Amino acid sequence: MAKRPVSVTVLGCLILAAGAVGLVYHLQEFNLQHPFEKDALWVLALRVLAILGGVFMLRGRNWARWLTLAWIAFHVFLSFFHSWREVAAHAVLLAVFAYFLLRQPASGYFRAVQARAGNL
Repeated sequence: MAKRPVSVTVLGCLILAAGAVGLVYHLQEFNLQHPFEKDALWVLALRVLAILGGVFMLRGRNWARWLTLAWIAFHVFLSFFHSWREVAAHAVLLAVFAYFLLRQPASGYFRAVQARAGNL
């Protein structure tokens, strides 16, 4: 059995927490009668993607690691419509996540879980 690297555990929990906190926070903006007002539905969908990415990354699913990186990269893109400070902050987060999720310990873990799942 492949042991999950601490970096995957920490980043998985962080993205899961960010998604959950953001979901709770943005739920107050959601209005069932006007679901597309203020883009609340899209924001909630992005938060759900973060939760899924965190949960399945902790379970060793390789696609979840790529979903998480895409989620953060999308935030870098969205930051360009705000301030350069946000762009820098999200870019640093993307670099940190990419560094830890694409290194050998994490790659080996995801490969091992995938191989084990294929043998079941």
